[in-house]
Amino acid sequence: QTTTSQQATNQDQESDDDVYSQPRTPRRTPMACQFCRGRKLKCDGRQTCANCQRRGIACTYVPM
Repeated sequence: QTTTSQQATNQDQESDDDVYSQPRTPRRTPMACQFCRGRKLKCDGRQTCANCQRRGIACTYVPM
């Protein structure tokens, strides 16, 4: 047998667990550079992104 106060405590714990069980979503870069946008690659948004740095090309961002 469980008392009403124990049931209320269990329900509170379950709702707290739901917050932590959701998968974390990765942060979105506000804008991709021209190269990443053209190739549909994941851009990290740095001044010279990793994709452009790896290829040794100029990394340019154009405002939309």
